[in-house]
Amino acid sequence: MKSRNIIITILLLLACLSAQAQRNEIYNERIRTVQVVVNNDWLAMPVMTLGGNDLLEIKFDDLTHDYHRYVYKVEHCEADWTISKEIFESAYLEGFNGATFEDVAMESLNTTVLYSHYNIRIPNGDCRLKMSGNYRLTVYDEDAGEAMFCACFMVVEPLMGVSLTVSSNTDIDVNRSHQQVDMTLVYNTTNSKQRINVTDPLSQIYTVVMQNGRRDNAVINVKPNYIQNDRLVWTHNKDLIFNGGNEYLKFEMFNPHVTSMGIDSTRFISNYYHTFLIPVEARRNYLYDETPHGAFYIRNWNNTDSEYLCDYHWVHYSIMSLEMPDDVYLEGVWTNNTFSDEYKMHYNHRKGCYEATILQKEGYYSYQALMSKDGVHGTPLPSHGNFFETQNEYQAMIYYRSPSDRTWRLVGYQSTIFKD
Repeated sequence: MKSRNIIITILLLLACLSAQAQRNEIYNERIRTVQVVVNNDWLAMPVMTLGGNDLLEIKFDDLTHDYHRYVYKVEHCEADWTISKEIFESAYLEGFNGATFEDVAMESLNTTVLYSHYNIRIPNGDCRLKMSGNYRLTVYDEDAGEAMFCACFMVVEPLMGVSLTVSSNTDIDVNRSHQQVDMTLVYNTTNSKQRINVTDPLSQIYTVVMQNGRRDNAVINVKPNYIQNDRLVWTHNKDLIFNGGNEYLKFEMFNPHVTSMGIDSTRFISNYYHTFLIPVEARRNYLYDETPHGAFYIRNWNNTDSEYLCDYHWVHYSIMSLEMPDDVYLEGVWTNNTFSDEYKMHYNHRKGCYEATILQKEGYYSYQALMSKDGVHGTPLPSHGNFFETQNEYQAMIYYRSPSDRTWRLVGYQSTIFKD
């Protein structure tokens, strides 16, 4: 028992150290296909409105048919995603923290890869959230005393007005390969719920601007160009210039016997399905293609009982490119926006391409390839192109902490898609 408690303590410390990543993290290789969705909107970031009727769902698969007693713990986080230490649990949560799962696990049927599907919903009879901000939900295997994964989401109380605009007119170039984000934040206004009186905006307000929900190139707490009585303005701010990149790639994997979009072939090899994607050629010019910016959606060919009827395939990726000096990774919501070894691509000198093989559940996926020299920040792969026309989606999160507050609250959220 003592050693089990030590293991849990170590895992919790590691979780705290990595909390700034603001991304889902998987600690056990049995866990697959973690989905964090609000109101079934799989295209949007998981953001709930405080006091509203929003429903958060966290879904995942355990690659066994064995029984596991799973419990979850919800923690409030600061604006930088470190765990909030100055507030009591009762300040942000009503009910019981550490509940077991309400729904019975659904075992997969007629699949080559055995798994059990689990589902958490918040709010529920045990747990309701009372405070805005960042949240981290960790799932534990209670019998093993092991943390399995954590999922991140946000709760906003819209007390400040946020507007975003995007243009291709930047200080780096005009209509070439970059996009400029401008932002205006309005505060010190009266609304039906609460008045926020900002007296020192540089210390009381914390901002995050993201491109396609990516944390690796997020711009954090950049100084505004103008500070006025009731607003902050960021205009042609050099720190809010992003690479345009290119539209995400995509494929559909609904049925092993049907070749769908983006798939070259599917074969049954050594008791598993192997799906080979059409090799991605170099993209020299921009070509418009509406994509969900790295999002994914689990479904089978008739979209029936997809949670436990969809099979898993080994998906083979191939991207034509010269060999790069930095590491190359697949990136999307389904990779948890991490540059981990699992999603690292390897160069095939004979074929002149980067390759990777990933175990994935049937469904619709979008993705891109990024280079990273430090395993933290990514840039577009040259063979993918870098174009100002790319319809990237930008998100802004506004946090506020008054002199009397003990934690950061999320008081503004906005998203916009660039359209040239």
